[in-house]
Amino acid sequence: MKDCDVCVIGSGAGGAPVAFEAARAGFSVVVLEKGPWFTEKDFYKDELACCHRRPFRSSHLDEPQVIEEPADGGWSALPTSDPKSGHDYWNGNCVGGSSNFMSGQFFRLKPDDFHLLDTFGPIAGANIADWPISYDDLEPYYARVEREVGVSGRVVSHRFAEPRSTADFPFPPTREHVLAGWIDRACGELGLTPLPVARAILPAPARGRGGCQYSGFCGSYGCASGAKGGARAALLDRAVATGRCEIRPHAHVFKLTSDHRGRVTGALYYDREGIQRRVDAHVYVVACQAIESARLLLLSTGPKHPRGLGNNRGQVGRNLIFSAGATGAGHLPYDGMDAGVVEEMKQIGPFVNRGLQDWYHIEDPALGGRAKGGTIDFVLNSPGYLARALSERFAEDGTLVWGATLKRRLEQVFKTSRILRFEIFCDWLPQDDCFVTLDPVVKDKWGLPVARVRIGRHPHDDRVSQYLSDRARPVLERMKFRDVVSAPNGAPTPNLQAGGCRFGADPATSVLDSHCRVHDVENLYVSDGSFMPTGGSVPFTFTIYANSFRVADHVVSMLPRP
Repeated sequence: MKDCDVCVIGSGAGGAPVAFEAARAGFSVVVLEKGPWFTEKDFYKDELACCHRRPFRSSHLDEPQVIEEPADGGWSALPTSDPKSGHDYWNGNCVGGSSNFMSGQFFRLKPDDFHLLDTFGPIAGANIADWPISYDDLEPYYARVEREVGVSGRVVSHRFAEPRSTADFPFPPTREHVLAGWIDRACGELGLTPLPVARAILPAPARGRGGCQYSGFCGSYGCASGAKGGARAALLDRAVATGRCEIRPHAHVFKLTSDHRGRVTGALYYDREGIQRRVDAHVYVVACQAIESARLLLLSTGPKHPRGLGNNRGQVGRNLIFSAGATGAGHLPYDGMDAGVVEEMKQIGPFVNRGLQDWYHIEDPALGGRAKGGTIDFVLNSPGYLARALSERFAEDGTLVWGATLKRRLEQVFKTSRILRFEIFCDWLPQDDCFVTLDPVVKDKWGLPVARVRIGRHPHDDRVSQYLSDRARPVLERMKFRDVVSAPNGAPTPNLQAGGCRFGADPATSVLDSHCRVHDVENLYVSDGSFMPTGGSVPFTFTIYANSFRVADHVVSMLPRP
């Protein structure tokens, strides 16, 4: 007797759609989530909790990871428990995962993103591979995400617009800051096409969830109204309401057992008291985020999988990717402005909701001719004082700034000008020196080997990032923003991780088939961002959601009718 039809390990954007669709189709589902189960009442706007403490992420002392970085022609390794590390690759360890804390900018991939190798050709030192599915295969699921998760926005025609099966988003855009109009005018004067950015945020109450409260505390914060389309608020609450989905928080899965045929037979986990428990299911779906999904498969050895599930050809953990890009900012002094305009500028809450994709494809000899470009997204600076104080606490010469001097600097930042930032997203090319293995020495609090992550970066990524930065700055300068600066991201973005279990037709070079089923295991799927051979030039969450809905349809079709 099985405990359930489907066992889902992880409850974020990769796991929740499978749980939701399976429960809605009449199957029994158990979701195992390592973290606690928070709800809207737990997501008050606490800057210390968000930016300084770790109530929503695993402890580095209990569960470190070892990060390898380039150093002196080789690699240096340091556990994240070491205060000198400065790295954190745990994201939103709670029901709903890191989707609880996303900013919610939702861009679809373009058709060419599915065929990067075929479209742009190989790049030396990069393991670029085309996807085994096309944009047309995923498009209906992008549309389903917009309906089920709740995506607001406005479609406009532009040179790189992707095909759609629906004319527009199901919800109108969220309220917009006055700077959105300024960006539109500046881009128009520069001959660019400003795009309204879609967001997984409800502008008004719908589907039993509240509308946006426009507090200004969105990215990195949980949503107190349920407007943000996090996996728990948008999908898991509804899955549980069917009576066929059980969520078990504080359930740390440490191994998937398998039999002599190679099938998974059980998910072993430690509960909140540290007691070992087990779930038996017909189908298992892993969705722990890329790094930890690879680690779980590597830990799950068995008679037919001595190197870990799906790793008989040594592919698990390889070709890990993040999101390459850059950030930039400028400030617009209020001096000389009309008082009414100043009040509009100071408004907290509405979104800018503007981006550029004029350089999604680039024609430039400096980049080898025709090259893949990316997305520029304009965002307002956070209204949080703590994060800004941390960034302002050092002077240009490196000396510590504190007391009255720090207060005056913060007063200048928040009262005398408006800061506008831009974020750039472009492909992090997969390559041999970016992967996940098990550390041979460092263990977590349960005595299990932790993930050892090598962070290698292809130089082409920074060239594209710089190219886009050079084209984002003139937009701010056109609006009279001062001291406009930009720089490539110095480290990979922990909340945007993918790859490690890429899907493909050839088991020799991939871990999953086109349905995201592990090649050698007939009842095991991986449905988070691990499946992605390349990441595209947009944030991953929208695509992870869409692919998980696609995997859900396949899983439901394979199960015997309840």
